[in-house]
Amino acid sequence: MTNDLALDLGWAPSACTLPTAEQPLRVAEFDALFAEAVQGVARPDRTRLRLDLVFSPGNAARAAELAARENGCCSFFTFVLTIADGSLALEVAVPPEQAEVLDALHVRAGTATDTAAALRARGAEAGPAFEGSRAPIGVGRPA
Repeated sequence: MTNDLALDLGWAPSACTLPTAEQPLRVAEFDALFAEAVQGVARPDRTRLRLDLVFSPGNAARAAELAARENGCCSFFTFVLTIADGSLALEVAVPPEQAEVLDALHVRAGTATDTAAALRARGAEAGPAFEGSRAPIGVGRPA
């Protein structure tokens, strides 16, 4: 195992120009987007990944900004943000020789999305007591 977390995760190929020290931070930014905004993940083919995002102007801006920065260091990525009919999607494409990088991105997106969904489901099962447990004492909880 190397000291480069991003490289260990299969995330950053040698073509990436992002400084090694910044790579784990970028991975964390993608993980946060996946956990907080992605509601569906599809792999139409080996070189394309589609992320269906929760529709909001904030998620659109966040995805666009992150995609633009990522393309600055990994120019082999092609990102397409689609906003239509009340839906929001980010498609990611790579050349065939970078398919393993897309594989890693796919796994991370699926894992983060599954974990976030499980946490939301657990909160829904717990009902109002769970929701109120995050409020300060005396607010939203029985005395």
